[in-house]
Amino acid sequence: VIMYRRFFKRLIDIVGAIILLPFVLLEIIVLAPIIWLTDRGPVFYNANRVGKGYKHFKMFKLSSIYVNSPDLKNPDGSTFNRENDPRVTPIGKFMRKTSLDEFPQFLNVLIGDMSFIGPRPKLYCPEKYQDGLPEYMQKSFMVKPGVTGYAQAYYRNSITNEEKYMWDGYYAENVSFVMDVKIIFKTISSVLLRKNINTAQSYKNSQQNQ
Repeated sequence: VIMYRRFFKRLIDIVGAIILLPFVLLEIIVLAPIIWLTDRGPVFYNANRVGKGYKHFKMFKLSSIYVNSPDLKNPDGSTFNRENDPRVTPIGKFMRKTSLDEFPQFLNVLIGDMSFIGPRPKLYCPEKYQDGLPEYMQKSFMVKPGVTGYAQAYYRNSITNEEKYMWDGYYAENVSFVMDVKIIFKTISSVLLRKNINTAQSYKNSQQNQ
């Protein structure tokens, strides 16, 4: 387990990202013109995020909302996701349902800011981290953030931000090759079946989906 965490996990990230790089570039070539023609706005949404050890980095995503749309958040600070969100472009709805907007993050994996598997990157809020976080939240920053993770694979947007932190901490303390493989297959299943795309903010729902 220790060797996997310190060496093999990063090796898998590098090899996997290199293998996927042609597909990411092809996706960008195909979708970039559609995104631009839809709104005449930026093709990429370079989000400010915080990773392992509270390191700040730019996370690459394809833009899925109209230019100058309001940055809406749920009461707990998590990302707002609803069916028929008027901010989301037609191609954006398709990308979100299929998670294609997340594919450029494999570039972050190659760079080393992210891993294939890990807690989803947290919003960049310097004042929040300077003031200190509860212990259960701090665990999220023990490992690199991932393109997908335990909370993302099993619950996606159906649980609260605090619950996501809880599952992020569980993952950080129990990282293993077997767990990462399970998360990959669960992620594929969730995306194909379009499970938990929209925010439900319900712990009860998360238990039903477990």
